Amino acid sequence: MADGASSSGALAAGGGGESVVIDYGRRRTTCGYCRSTGPTSISHGLWANSLKADDYQALLDRGWRRSGSFLYKPEMERTCCPAYTIRLKASDFISSKEQDRVLKRMQRFLDGELDPQVGSPQCKTNPTKRSLNEPMNSPTLKVSRVSAYEFRTVTSPSVDKEDEFISCLSSKINEAIGTCFQGGILGSDVELPKAVVKTVKPQVKKKVGEAAQEKKGGTVQDLVYTCNISFQLSAVTKRALPEEKRAVLGDLSPNCIAERLVLTMEHHGEIAGFAVKACNGHLNFYSATIQAIQNHTSIDACAQASDRSTSSKQSSLNKNDARLDKKARKLEFKMARSHFDPEEFALYQRYQTKVHKEKTVTESSYRRFLVDTPIVPVSPRSGDNTVPPCGFGSFHQQYRIDGKLVAVGVVDILPKCLSSKYLFWDPDLAFLSLGKYTALKEIDWIKTTQKSCPSLEHYYLGYYIHSCNKMRYKAAYRPSELLCPVRYEWVRYDVAKPLLDKSLYSVLSDFSSMAQDETPQPHTCGPCDEPSARNDHREAPIDEDDEDSGSDYDESDMMVDEEMVHSESNGDAAEDCSDVDVANVIMDLSGSRVKYKELESVVGPIQRKHLSELERQLSRYAKVVGKELSDRVVYSIS
Repeated sequence: MADGASSSGALAAGGGGESVVIDYGRRRTTCGYCRSTGPTSISHGLWANSLKADDYQALLDRGWRRSGSFLYKPEMERTCCPAYTIRLKASDFISSKEQDRVLKRMQRFLDGELDPQVGSPQCKTNPTKRSLNEPMNSPTLKVSRVSAYEFRTVTSPSVDKEDEFISCLSSKINEAIGTCFQGGILGSDVELPKAVVKTVKPQVKKKVGEAAQEKKGGTVQDLVYTCNISFQLSAVTKRALPEEKRAVLGDLSPNCIAERLVLTMEHHGEIAGFAVKACNGHLNFYSATIQAIQNHTSIDACAQASDRSTSSKQSSLNKNDARLDKKARKLEFKMARSHFDPEEFALYQRYQTKVHKEKTVTESSYRRFLVDTPIVPVSPRSGDNTVPPCGFGSFHQQYRIDGKLVAVGVVDILPKCLSSKYLFWDPDLAFLSLGKYTALKEIDWIKTTQKSCPSLEHYYLGYYIHSCNKMRYKAAYRPSELLCPVRYEWVRYDVAKPLLDKSLYSVLSDFSSMAQDETPQPHTCGPCDEPSARNDHREAPIDEDDEDSGSDYDESDMMVDEEMVHSESNGDAAEDCSDVDVANVIMDLSGSRVKYKELESVVGPIQRKHLSELERQLSRYAKVVGKELSDRVVYSIS
């Protein structure tokens, strides 16, 4: 990120290839995840002129991340929202049903069989508007019913009917949201999140079954689908409305919003074969039979065939001809070393303004965040299986459909991993869940590349923040591991989660001492433990990790502000670094390299107070980067 980074390559080469650190200190900022009112987010930070790929790999494995040329590491015991490095071994990855649907949806779109879903920018309709306090029996309330006939008209024998039905349910919820929320109450500049309906997995259904089951007409209902849009709406509404307006509107909790949506959807009758209920803020869809999907998708054609057999045959022929006439789309993938590209910047501007609601996006901030990098590139070498075909360094992965740039993934390729830093995509294609899609393609890329570079086997997703629902989507890439903040050991997510449920900051490698009876029990209503639909975004503060709500990863991480870090002098003097040996820390003095233990012999006597302060700084620095790196990385003194 530093303007002086242009000279880093010569500096690294001249010093024998060491990594070069410009400055180190601590920083306090307002947290972008919990929206604290004070500087409660505390992290270590350093500016890097240049870093070898294997040194950055070592820093990743000690909890560091980069934003441009600025590297940061949360001070886990003191920060408000502890952030754990999360990774996945690509060869062990097991895709979920939802992830499989993302791939199928993209394939249908490329085959020309899927048009933009209802509610997307390309085919957005203007739903009837009404305020939150308008009576539910108002004549302006117009939410159409999902019937078996309507479902049949949007499906064909060649597509996944369950997936189409879920999309249909999502659009109906979005209609209800428009009816309840878009009566001018929030203002025209507030974009409401889109609903995402998920299938309830058997294991989750089993856990919540006893509490969720209800009797209706003597038949036990079955929980089939769920949606957590009420939580997102509650957060958006509270942020958009001043406190005095909230008091007028009454309860804006997820529970209350879910109940209003249910009433709105049921105003014109039940959804065919399903009952929708509000449960702990979730919209849950129950079916009277276990064969819910089959009952919805198996239309009794015979009952209607007697009156129109001829027209049915003709209609079938017309549909087949229409499918043959569909124009296939071409998806292209290209990886290029990190550099400024005007086309990429234009897409980034659209993404930040429409998805993250940023008012101004400057080229300089984009360059510092996503173009600048301290990682020294390494070119591939013929016959060397320790370097992948693309080499090591920072890259931009471009995704194009019919030649149009639709997504850019910013990644670092390192000796042991692909580290996903940020993704931005075309807001008009939000219905394709590009954040999830590109993450799956990155995992596939690792599997393929591992054949020529066996050491490159992990996928790093950035930081996992247990206290932020929008960051929990990362745990959906299973089986993932979290980095212990003390011993720097990798701990399986399913083992670490009970510890994090008890305390946001946990020494994860202590899991073996946790009593079995202390393990938190699952929620009893609504699949609350399911990873939140981060809306596809590999991270930026708070909205940064939402794929289905419109924010794609970011992740993968927060855009660090551009202030130079400064060492804190108050309260840190008592920090125990007495056991840290700084004798071999290498320092840069106006281009000359000298170890700390040789400092006075090179520059002459130094006042004790200055030497003590320098030793304290170096001790803290050596503690957070580790002994091996502190003996190898050059610490620059202005």
